[in-house]
Formats: sequence, C-alpha cells, structure tokens
Amino acid sequence: QVQLVESGGGLVQPGGSLRLSCAASGSIFSIYAMGWYRQAPGKQRELVAAITSGGSTNYGDSVKGRFTISRDNAKNTVFLQMNSLKPEDTAVYYCNANIIVPGRGMGDYWGLGTQVTVSS
Repeated sequence: QVQLVESGGGLVQPGGSLRLSCAASGSIFSIYAMGWYRQAPGKQRELVAAITSGGSTNYGDSVKGRFTISRDNAKNTVFLQMNSLKPEDTAVYYCNANIIVPGRGMGDYWGLGTQVTVSS
C-alpha cells in the first residue's frame, strides 16, 4: 500500500503565505514526478505545480512567480511554498505522485487533500 499525506493547509489573509507538505510512504521502489493540484467549488481540478525526481518543474499560469515547488527525494516528500496568496487560490489542494511499487509497476497516487482558504 502507498499513502500520500498532506499537511499545512489552513486559513490565511490575502497577501499571506502557507507551506504545504506531502509525504509518501509504503511499498515504494521509486517516485518519478510529484505535484500539487487544486480544486475549487464548481471548478475542475487543475495543475498547480509539479516536479520530477531530477528537479524539473512545471507551474500553472495562475501561480507562476508566487508559488515554489520543491522536494526531498530521500524523504519522499514534496513541498509547496505559496506566497502572495489571493482569494482565488482558495481550494482543496491535492498531492499527486507517480510511484513505482515493487511487483505492480508505476501508478498514479493521490492524497486526500488539504483545504486552503484565503480570506480577510
């Protein structure tokens, strides 16, 4: 079994910052890409940011210059530093990872999500 556990969400005022963390655990051979998606009420889930095991990154247009993704490969953990937060960043943020599990090959795994609310 593989689990992704997010932490760090909460309520923050516009212009503030939050740091999300996601740790993968279980029967893991290796992890390729890790990333964050978000889904606001009534909207489709969208890519926020992703990072490969080699450190290549990709960001959604709406967060470029404000959010930074990073990872600790030794701890199977990915981080999302969110600065200059806006009310439109309010959403449930989901961690995603492409994980190779021994005997099962590569699969796409998701966390349960963490709520981020930006409001005054």
